[in-house]
Amino acid sequence: MNSTARYPMVSYDEASPEVQEIYDDTKKTLQLPFVLNWFKCQGTNATLLKGNWSKLKNTLMEGEVPNVLKQLIIYNVSKERGCNYCSHAHGIFADSMSAMISEDEGFKATENIDSPSMPASFKTAVKIVTNAALNHSEVSDEDFEELEKAGFSQKEIQELMAQADLVNMLNTIADVSGIKIDNELLETPE
Repeated sequence: MNSTARYPMVSYDEASPEVQEIYDDTKKTLQLPFVLNWFKCQGTNATLLKGNWSKLKNTLMEGEVPNVLKQLIIYNVSKERGCNYCSHAHGIFADSMSAMISEDEGFKATENIDSPSMPASFKTAVKIVTNAALNHSEVSDEDFEELEKAGFSQKEIQELMAQADLVNMLNTIADVSGIKIDNELLETPE
């Protein structure tokens, strides 16, 4: 086990069969050939890992809101909060889906959140959900009305607001555990 983080980092080979099964599902679902450090730092506790993976999988990977928008929200909140692990990882994931937003050569979603190439509905969602994650007591009826005017259904608004909760969990675990950016993510080509 790598113990450079505050929690033991449990590699795939060192993991219990139950944890390996969860690791396999994370790799398959996220379409990654490796297990992210965010999961490895929870590898000593299969119950916790299973619950957190289920929440992440169902909130981030399922639903009607485009995954690229969810990744942008998590990236933006993480950047604002200063969670280096999550801003880096979700920035890579969002940028890898940039073509879903713009076909302009070299377009990176994370560098163009406020650009004319970004759909107005995405800008609205990123702004409101970032505020909900960072200042949840300041969310207003007007925020919900603004999301509706941007074209989001009630179901989509609920899904967007769930990203505020999810990113708080992601950031807390990443920061509390002291995990570092995955070497495999650092090697991701631009």
